[in-house]
Amino acid sequence: MIEYLDVHKTFDVPVLAGLTLSVAKGERLSIVGPSGTGKSVLLKTTLGLIAPDRGDVRIGGQSVLAAKPAELRRLRRKVGYVFQNAALFDSLTVYENVAQGLPDDEQQQLGESAVVDRVVAALREVNLEPERVFLKLPSQLSGGMRKRVGLARALIAEPEVMLYDEPVTGLDPVNSAAVERLIVQIAEHTGATSVVVTHDIAGALEISHRIALLDRGRLRFVGTPDEFRRSEDPLVRAFAYREAAAEAAVRMMED
Repeated sequence: MIEYLDVHKTFDVPVLAGLTLSVAKGERLSIVGPSGTGKSVLLKTTLGLIAPDRGDVRIGGQSVLAAKPAELRRLRRKVGYVFQNAALFDSLTVYENVAQGLPDDEQQQLGESAVVDRVVAALREVNLEPERVFLKLPSQLSGGMRKRVGLARALIAEPEVMLYDEPVTGLDPVNSAAVERLIVQIAEHTGATSVVVTHDIAGALEISHRIALLDRGRLRFVGTPDEFRRSEDPLVRAFAYREAAAEAAVRMMED
């Protein structure tokens, strides 16, 4: 479904250095690694928001880089993007924020009543009650609720691919676990391919079919959660230790 082919990107220093990785249709892949290793940059190349210096990115076999503007718009409609901070418009209601996920021309074709129905369905998909949040502003919502509204906005266009950029950043363990359960639920309900950039190793191992570890712009490891836990690679082991420590901390909080 998604192919990253020998992707290179340099800003002041190399960020992606010949990364090749494929994500199968319907797969849930989490990308982890130290800060500054190109995780979020890789995600943005998927939408053509950042153009690689070399290499290619393909969605469903179609090159994002070679796509003409009209083709790129069609490709982007297949992709839902969940931003790290939810990126809601402060002056818009929840209804208006979620409806922003539908392009203007599609809203016009659907008509107001159908758009309302789509917003309602998207909010229910992320376990929010439409009648309670429709007219609220983002400032009236908790951090966890804002994250869910961002998820609903990404879902409303019924994408084939969901991209998550640090979806649990800033959330407590309870809300983090709730958002991660939603990522699985959304994937199972919609069949969407999911790529999750995250610092939450324990959560990634719970929700993913595979884990990819990036290090200095290169793919250091890719494999199942069990393979990740059993790996002898010292960097993978360091991250696996973090996961064990996080789980122990949660157990202490529960006790």
